[in-house]
Amino acid sequence: MAAPELPPLTQPDHHSPDQIPGPCRTADPQRWNVSVSLGDIAGLVAAVAFVALVIAIAVPLLKLGAVLEETRSTVAQFTEHTLPVIDEAAETVRGANAQLAKVDTVTTSAAEIGTNVSALTTLVSATVARPLIKAASFSYAVRAVVSRRRGRNG
Repeated sequence: MAAPELPPLTQPDHHSPDQIPGPCRTADPQRWNVSVSLGDIAGLVAAVAFVALVIAIAVPLLKLGAVLEETRSTVAQFTEHTLPVIDEAAETVRGANAQLAKVDTVTTSAAEIGTNVSALTTLVSATVARPLIKAASFSYAVRAVVSRRRGRNG
């Protein structure tokens, strides 16, 4: 079975060459009335300079984007490696605080023992020292009396 034949694709010609306004009416270059002013050339140079400027600015911006991406990556790695160290340091501080609490308990107990020993010393001094002084005085008096009696008898 043969495919139906289609008409060739052409765009309709809405305007005849005489109806097109401006210098592009015909394909004949001699009929083109093209004049380029100094302002047109300056505008073209300014447009090219602007494109060059955009390209010159785009290159450092792309490099800056790469630097910022590397910085983000470095900060992420730094955070990844630093957080465990900070957690470990916090755990160490907690352990040190627990040990200091135990040392504080021992120090408090030692201070209480010192106070108790001082009180015991005062009690022993008051309880034992006076009777010992009296006993020593009594024994001195007895020796003195005995030695006087021996001196008279002897």
